[in-house]
Amino acid sequence: MQQFEFARHRRLRSSEAMRALLKETDITVNDLIYPMFIIEGENIKNEVSSMPGVFQISLDHLANEITEIHQLGIRAVMLFGIPKEKDEEGTGAYAEDGIVQQATRLIKETCPDLLVVADTCLCEYTSHGHCGVIREQEVDNDASLSFIVQTALSQAEAGADIIAPSNMMDGFVKVIRKALDEAGYKEIPIMSYAVKYASAFYGPFRDAADSTPQFGDRKTYQMDPSNRIEAIREAETDVAEGADFIIVKPALAYLDILRDVRNAVNLPVVAYNVSGEYSMIKAAAKNNWIDEKAVVMEKLTAMKRAGAQLILTYFAKDVATWLKE
Repeated sequence: MQQFEFARHRRLRSSEAMRALLKETDITVNDLIYPMFIIEGENIKNEVSSMPGVFQISLDHLANEITEIHQLGIRAVMLFGIPKEKDEEGTGAYAEDGIVQQATRLIKETCPDLLVVADTCLCEYTSHGHCGVIREQEVDNDASLSFIVQTALSQAEAGADIIAPSNMMDGFVKVIRKALDEAGYKEIPIMSYAVKYASAFYGPFRDAADSTPQFGDRKTYQMDPSNRIEAIREAETDVAEGADFIIVKPALAYLDILRDVRNAVNLPVVAYNVSGEYSMIKAAAKNNWIDEKAVVMEKLTAMKRAGAQLILTYFAKDVATWLKE
């Protein structure tokens, strides 16, 4: 029999025990942040049609939902608010009795050790659906900052553990950090959406959060999907201005950016596994085209392997359940 000289890599894949011994990347429940949509009103639990398994829930359902999340071992949730009324300047975002502020207080009463991450943006609260205020049919960067600061301070006062500004206005981390420090919230970290692309993967989220722009698009403030160097510039600026975490959004189509950012900054990097990525898998699984669990775990593993320390994902409850099993 002819003898061959070559490397025997399969030796290290020869059994389940061997593969487990040499596994480089693991997903744990501590990696997960669960995004939630809290809606004003009573006795509301609306499943988002484009996001099966994801619900808009009212405050009277929130305690039960939070208890379930806590029992699954998930350590953090991110809150998005859906108000009854909207206006040009998104005043519901920073109202003392705003929906996110109320939800934060309820969560901290129900499960004090569960971390509340407050999405800090105006788009769910503005009548026009943009992430800042409009002046002469344009999003005014500097005018928007004062409203974003008010939102961050209101969320911190309500008990949010982490402020997560997602508006992509220039200078947003700097002004929020300054305001938090001056108000006595020096210990509250900022999880910056530093690298947020103007992506086609956000459609289902806009259904869930009722935040579709009423005119134009967000390309003047969110990033061009074709750009790579810009991502590092954005991330490094937010680090210099006081960010404590850096989010890359979306994650799956931007794993190269995730790795670049991980190499460039010495802060925890968060991958946002966005709504479109979620909905595609749910749709394919419903048609029995894929093994949902296997695909989800492979996808999240790719995000961690690319450099994410944390993952924002609508699959958090599913993954936590699978890990318990």
